[in-house]
Amino acid sequence: MGKYFGTDGFRGRANESLTAVQAFQIGRFLGAYYSRGKQNRARIVVGKDTRLSSYMFEYAFTAGATASGADVYLLHVTTTPSVSYVARTDGFDCGVMISASHNPYTDNGIKLLNGMGEKMEEELLALVEDYLDGGVLPFATGEKIGRTVDYVAGRNRYLAYLLSVPRSSFRGLRVGLDCANGSAWAISKAVFDALGAQVYLTGASPDGTNINENCGSTHPERLCRLVAEHSLDMGFAFDGDADRCICADERGEVVDGDGVLYLCAKRMRDKGELDGGGIVATVMSNYGLVRSLEKENVAVRLTEVGDKFVYEEMVKSGFLLGGEQSGHVIFRKYATTGDGILTALMVAETVLESKCTLSCLTRGYGKLCQRSANVRVTDKKSVLANAGVLAAVAKAEEVTAEGRVLLRASGTEPVVRILAEGESSLVCEAAVQILVQAVFAAEGK
Repeated sequence: MGKYFGTDGFRGRANESLTAVQAFQIGRFLGAYYSRGKQNRARIVVGKDTRLSSYMFEYAFTAGATASGADVYLLHVTTTPSVSYVARTDGFDCGVMISASHNPYTDNGIKLLNGMGEKMEEELLALVEDYLDGGVLPFATGEKIGRTVDYVAGRNRYLAYLLSVPRSSFRGLRVGLDCANGSAWAISKAVFDALGAQVYLTGASPDGTNINENCGSTHPERLCRLVAEHSLDMGFAFDGDADRCICADERGEVVDGDGVLYLCAKRMRDKGELDGGGIVATVMSNYGLVRSLEKENVAVRLTEVGDKFVYEEMVKSGFLLGGEQSGHVIFRKYATTGDGILTALMVAETVLESKCTLSCLTRGYGKLCQRSANVRVTDKKSVLANAGVLAAVAKAEEVTAEGRVLLRASGTEPVVRILAEGESSLVCEAAVQILVQAVFAAEGK
């Protein structure tokens, strides 16, 4: 991670740790960088979520990029995976998404994607950071000044692409969608409607301040209630920029990203589509996923947390399926990043093809008990290196016995994340409390 850019972009409280001036400067640098040595103008595609500050950051970035001579194509409110799709299919130099994903509306972020729709290379992010720390660039003048282009047609092409993925009609399927009052609020319903499903919506009234508020993938209980109350076949909850998807089965029980990986891995294996014979998950995935898929002769390769690292390992290993427990799932045949709506389509089609309920498809997944906690800190590195914390890790590992504990720094927030896994919830809770107290002590709390 760099000074400003973490595992999922430059993120922080709007106009505090991430300002409109910085958005302008990022636009200035990327506009100039991609214009170098080109006869034609650099082309950058930009999308945003529904946060109050997203318009401000969109306009600030666009002003900077056009001031450096680039043309900026605006997708308006859309999803991160749609920006990725348009960037790689329409020949853009790069893509930009204004979003802080699952964070509250007071935060925002700037995600940068390369021309292949992948997370931008670390080398280029380092150059952006150098410019933010005092770089100087000339302004474009005269006819070299860039322009903005309304590019809602690009978003519509992405929607059409999603419709082309399922091989069967969803007619007769009763589906709940929790759009987190975010980017998915219009696109997801349009897709499921067009496929013939009967759709029940929640979290689809964005007002700029209610994104992710007690809804979406970080609050799946709302979706579970919707499914149970209306006796739906299944439900899908997205996050603010719709690159995550958490599911609810017909009983109103949560099926997280690990559950999705389990059922999709089995489906792809049975269809001969699981290249390499395995999938990629992260160290935060439930170890029950590894055990359960091993019984199905499906290998699981683990990476650092972050869909960026999952995708890199997928490319390196030649695997076509990977993801995170949080709901980032990557189907590399179709996308270069996590796509919540695509994930929902794949799960729904799996249920239809199997003529089985969603709960039935996940029955073989033997999930271990997990408990987690997030502790806000001032210095993540010093906390993780603290002798008392290291000793607490060893003690917690003794408590979990055959299980495991994981302590790591968040890549997007000033937070230390704690995970304990074992055969019982009591054991996991005890291990988590040991680590929480140690982190508090290291912070002097």
